[in-house]
Amino acid sequence: MDKKGIKYIIVAVATVALLMIIQYSSPKQINWTNSYVAKHKIPYGTFVLNDVMEHLFENKVKQVNIPPFEFLKTNEEASGTYFFVNNNVSFGDSELFSLLDWVKKGNTLFIASEDYEEKLLDTLKLNTATLFSGLENIRSHKHKLVNPALDLEDGYVFNKEDYVTYFMKYGTDSMTILGTVTNIEKTQKKDEEVNNVIKRSFGQGEIILSTFPKAFTNYFILKDNNRQYTAGILSYLDDSRTIYVDNHYKSGKAVYTSPMYVFLNTKEFKWAYYLALIGVVIYVFFEGKRKQRAIPVITPLKNQTLAFTRTIADMYFEKGERKQIVEHKVVHFLEYVRSRYYLSTLKKDDEFYNNLASRSNHTKEEIKALFSLIAQLEAKNNLTDEELQKLNSGIENFKKKSHGK
Repeated sequence: MDKKGIKYIIVAVATVALLMIIQYSSPKQINWTNSYVAKHKIPYGTFVLNDVMEHLFENKVKQVNIPPFEFLKTNEEASGTYFFVNNNVSFGDSELFSLLDWVKKGNTLFIASEDYEEKLLDTLKLNTATLFSGLENIRSHKHKLVNPALDLEDGYVFNKEDYVTYFMKYGTDSMTILGTVTNIEKTQKKDEEVNNVIKRSFGQGEIILSTFPKAFTNYFILKDNNRQYTAGILSYLDDSRTIYVDNHYKSGKAVYTSPMYVFLNTKEFKWAYYLALIGVVIYVFFEGKRKQRAIPVITPLKNQTLAFTRTIADMYFEKGERKQIVEHKVVHFLEYVRSRYYLSTLKKDDEFYNNLASRSNHTKEEIKALFSLIAQLEAKNNLTDEELQKLNSGIENFKKKSHGK
């Protein structure tokens, strides 16, 4: 390789190294994915929530990783609170009815979700509507708890939402309001607050619904004094009974779809992986060339014995030397008998015929007829094509029958 090519390689390697240094030293971008997964420490994960619940409800929290329908079917004696937090929780008819039957027995269903399925809302005689943020404070809303003992005077501000969902009641069934939400505007009035956390009795149990699942995320709990809002909602849970925390309905589960997740999500492993790929490319570039001449393929000589034999036979036949053809065929046939059946062909008597007949699957008469034909043809000087063909057929038939064909 010339000097010019070496310079290009040095420039390329230096450029890649500089890009790696810049990428490695740059701050990691924040992942704002709506995860709600218990093990995720990203802003919208629920790692802090599960840690807080483990301390608030000692030995009462149980993590559930299977669908509710399957869990309730296999744990018929389970009782307490079933706790769901996700940006969208949609059960389906069979699973929803299974949960509602479980609540009727005196249990509690807690759901924090931005959207609810129509079947659940119709069952509880509820409607949902949307409240958009105001013009003065875009993406900001103020959340408050109705119980003054659980709430700050100014409420809890969350500035990461363009809109919020709230509940509207229809029918005569009672609905207990636990929390409200409003826009942050100077002209905002008390009666303009809407309900986003409610409680409804259902059979012997109760259902608590919230349209503000982000109140249970790491970002909200760790910001300012917002943890008091989350703790206030959790205070409505019965701490004397088991709390089943759902890990099935989580949007963040889709993150773990590739076996390369660990490498590409960890900075050190990611660059180790990239370095390995670069090393492979460099190896292929420099070491992929041939270091030895290609070994030529030599085609082995073909076995021309059969073709040679046919050529000699054609020569004899064309010259009319049928006597010589008969002699060659007889010699080959006798050699065949000696090598295959281990018999001497010098003396052709009854003992020879009997031994050859028993070993070759022939009768003694067939053996004697074949050798009688050979003797007749050997005694004649002038042979016809028919006699030559008759000898060839007799020998071939002998071999076929000997081979069981």
